[in-house]
Amino acid sequence: MIGLKVPKKEANHIRLFLQEKYLLDHNWKIKRSDDYVYLPLTTKPDNDFIKEMGLFQDNLVETEFEELKKRPRNMEDFLQEKIPPEKMEEFKKSFDIIGDVVILEIPEDLEEEKYLIGEAALKFTKRRSVYRKKSAIKGVIRTRELEHLAGKDDSETIHREYDSRIMLDVKDVYFSPRLATERRIIGDEVQDGEVIIDMFTGVGPFAINIARRPKLKSITIYAVDINPAAIHYLKENMELNKVQGKVKPLLGDVAKVLKDLDVQADRIIMNLPGTACEFLPVAVEHLKPGGTLNYYQFSRDFEDPVERVKKAAYPRQVEVLGMRKVKSRSPKVWHVAIDARIN
Repeated sequence: MIGLKVPKKEANHIRLFLQEKYLLDHNWKIKRSDDYVYLPLTTKPDNDFIKEMGLFQDNLVETEFEELKKRPRNMEDFLQEKIPPEKMEEFKKSFDIIGDVVILEIPEDLEEEKYLIGEAALKFTKRRSVYRKKSAIKGVIRTRELEHLAGKDDSETIHREYDSRIMLDVKDVYFSPRLATERRIIGDEVQDGEVIIDMFTGVGPFAINIARRPKLKSITIYAVDINPAAIHYLKENMELNKVQGKVKPLLGDVAKVLKDLDVQADRIIMNLPGTACEFLPVAVEHLKPGGTLNYYQFSRDFEDPVERVKKAAYPRQVEVLGMRKVKSRSPKVWHVAIDARIN
């Protein structure tokens, strides 16, 4: 194929010039010798163009180039020619990576191709295990059914989030890596000396994120969950992140646990967007005057969750400190956050 032979010292600026003019062929590897560099071309330039570069026709040569192997950029590249194009449109290319585990959403129409998709995800992400969601999150302990598709069938992993390490089993507990930014936002708000109740702690990502911060030397976090597996991993995570003195794990229904706990909190975190509204009266009861409520709900707007907080807090005054959309749940429905001070 046609190439341009140029002295080494001139190669870089000529390469950039060719690239700017769309004449450098990126499908082939640039070749080098002791004194020259050979640049693969998409087409043969005319004589005027050669002169513009300060070169001669002799610099145009016929030579062999090594083809560049392109790394697939996405799942579609791995599945090209393996799944019909019309079915590729149905495949949800978004997926969760939790530590060494990949969790996919695959529509029923791609049931026959699920193992191909699983293997593609394994190669693309270079993780250890790939699972498919088989159900929605359900039950009081918030877990979902998973089907193993590729790699090792090992659902326990350690997920890294900022400076924290979060150990969990994706089959036994609920954890969303998509809330990492939200956990950072709340951690940034916390002041030293706060007493915090994390009402639906799970494996403790909010609690661990807060407790690890060096500036927060004298905080206390009561981390409550009804799932025994979640509390088991919370304790593991306390050791992994060396925050045993700051976090107090509590197993049980949060309403019953708090009834027996003589604590008034500076902050209560309520990240259970489907049903947290049912526990708002309990939260308000255990929040100090002037305390902060970090409340989460699935909603189409901000008005409904704000009104729920105000109704639960009455006759106390509610000052809304912040409102934000955390992530999309479905068309026009959002996982929203409301930060409120209950005076």
